[in-house]
Amino acid sequence: MLGASPSATSNQCLSKPPSISASPRSSTSTAKPMSLAQLTTSLSIPDSKSDHFRRLMRALVHQGIFSTDQETQSSYSLTPTSQLMLPGNSTSITQLLRVFIDPTTSDSAYVLPSWLKSSEETTKTPFAVLHGHEIFELADEKPEFTKLYNEGMASDAGLVMDVVMRSCRDVFDGVESLVDVGGGNGTTAMTLKKAFPEMKCTVFDLQHVIQDKMEIDGVRFVTGDFFQSVPPASAALLKSILHGWSDEDCVKILKHCKAAIPNKDNGGKIIIIDMVVGAVTDNEVNAIETQLFSDLLMLIAAKGKERNESEWRDIIFAAGFNNYKITPLIGLRSVIEVYP
Repeated sequence: MLGASPSATSNQCLSKPPSISASPRSSTSTAKPMSLAQLTTSLSIPDSKSDHFRRLMRALVHQGIFSTDQETQSSYSLTPTSQLMLPGNSTSITQLLRVFIDPTTSDSAYVLPSWLKSSEETTKTPFAVLHGHEIFELADEKPEFTKLYNEGMASDAGLVMDVVMRSCRDVFDGVESLVDVGGGNGTTAMTLKKAFPEMKCTVFDLQHVIQDKMEIDGVRFVTGDFFQSVPPASAALLKSILHGWSDEDCVKILKHCKAAIPNKDNGGKIIIIDMVVGAVTDNEVNAIETQLFSDLLMLIAAKGKERNESEWRDIIFAAGFNNYKITPLIGLRSVIEVYP
């Protein structure tokens, strides 16, 4: 684990959490291999394009999306990566991927070159330059994309919480009440409520996200703005929230969370689930590369960034907290426990 107090040195050690499988636990993972002919038939690809499709599959095998017998290449099978793209299970990331490849998101990348070269000082992201609004402000302008975005965040929550519950659920032991700040449709909070029935869970988000929800499966929904205040609870959860905001905004959000929880002696803490660049447990090169590409996505479409430990420490202490502990998860994310 990584941890620090204001007077601690930066020389911290990583301890690997229990080894777990990040693949979805679903009957779809037992899907049978399919030959190239079976695939082209099921996908309605004409025989004249069969070899073109074979070349595409060859590239996808190299990327680890599918596997095949290297000698005969007679059939193709799913890998843990492609299993995560299957619909119909709680760990599917299909909707999240659709957010990334939707033209509303991807077209913003084409603005980056001119945005970087512009000498004009602006707080707008390339996304906002293209669309006239930041990604969090599109509810009225692009309701279909906003719906897709919210579904994508929910699918991400399903996968991440599956890993959290299997690897470090003790983070939530003893938490009497929790407010999920920016908790969207409640996927994360409902997962926690199921695992910890005695925990009082509240989802806190904007009106257009929560809409008319009041209570679902014992989880209460409250509308509001985390730049104004946060409902009181023993612990505040920020899952994939702070990476979307600037350092200054993160400090504001954290201060409001700090005001909402008791002191450490009375069980108060902030639980952040987000990327810590460089804190990985999987293949280090590939994982860090993915973290850095995620940071580029933040550069293009949000006002935030993916932070390393030093950058996290700066905003945590700037918000008035005394210490923290980082536990890397299988995959790209970490759990950061922050104490007042």
